[in-house]
Amino acid sequence: MNIQTSICPRCGQPSEEGLCPQCRAAEVRLLTCQPRVMAVYCPVCESQKRGKTWSDLHMPREDLIAELAVSATNIHEDAKNIQVNVRAQETGPNRTTCTIDVEATLYTVPVRETCTTEILWQKESCDRCSRISGGYYEGIVQVRATDRRINAYEREVATSIAEQAEESLQQGGDRFSFISDLQETRDGVDVTVGTQHLGQEISRMITGALGGRFTTHPKLVGEKEGRALYRITYSIRLPFYQKGDVVVSRGGYFEVRDIDGKRLRVFDLQSGQGRSLAEGEVERLLGNVREAESAIVVYTQPNVVGLMDPRTFQTREVNPVPWTFPVEGQPIRVLRDEEQDRLVIVG
Repeated sequence: MNIQTSICPRCGQPSEEGLCPQCRAAEVRLLTCQPRVMAVYCPVCESQKRGKTWSDLHMPREDLIAELAVSATNIHEDAKNIQVNVRAQETGPNRTTCTIDVEATLYTVPVRETCTTEILWQKESCDRCSRISGGYYEGIVQVRATDRRINAYEREVATSIAEQAEESLQQGGDRFSFISDLQETRDGVDVTVGTQHLGQEISRMITGALGGRFTTHPKLVGEKEGRALYRITYSIRLPFYQKGDVVVSRGGYFEVRDIDGKRLRVFDLQSGQGRSLAEGEVERLLGNVREAESAIVVYTQPNVVGLMDPRTFQTREVNPVPWTFPVEGQPIRVLRDEEQDRLVIVG
């Protein structure tokens, strides 16, 4: 090693090659900042615009400010062991001033620099909200029941499923799968959807939960870039009998477990066995297990169970069923057969 390569030509300090680390670090900028950065967001749904793309990825405002501030900085490529700290101050209704402190190691020399940038907050209606406000939709899901009106439970389930499907698809990145209108009508529920994908998913989930089937009815509404545009009505028909209905057939009581066309897959509440019934074999509808009352078991004997009637508080005797195990002092669920003046154990 000669004397020229072992001494820094600028400060005269020992150097392995050329400038010493201190002089090299002093010669370059560790940190530069853009004077301002634009943040575009939707004032309705608070989605963020990244480039030309809208995103539903929500984060706390403090984290978003820090991310935007850091995105406006440029740290020297040779820096190591970088530590960044952002201090923000709201300087106006749509402005945030950020001070960025950076500590790092540059050519083995500890350095620290500070710069400032300004975040400009700009409101803009996102692509999804623009569609909703413009009345755009691609389909309507109509929930109805066969030969009856849907009840409050079915309305609640259908509404909940529609909202769950919307949330699931949007979390999966399908921003246009929105519900623009959800109405409870006299005969059922109508759900106006932004995509046919959402309409199909809602229809599939509702019939899976409540039974029945759905049909699709497309209607041509125009063309766009040479492609035909359709709006689809998804017509859901819930069955006359529901899951959980208790029906009477030939003197026996049966709980409906599933519906397949005109046949009911039922659970025999006396024997505890499954079987199938045709709708024509049903004599009358007793009620639904969701409406069951709780009766306290007063006593149990081999051939009889004593229950306290939850209305009259009198002891009523019923036949035991082999698929339940009543315990004295514990409740058991029953339905009331007013026609036969009888309590029917349902679970």
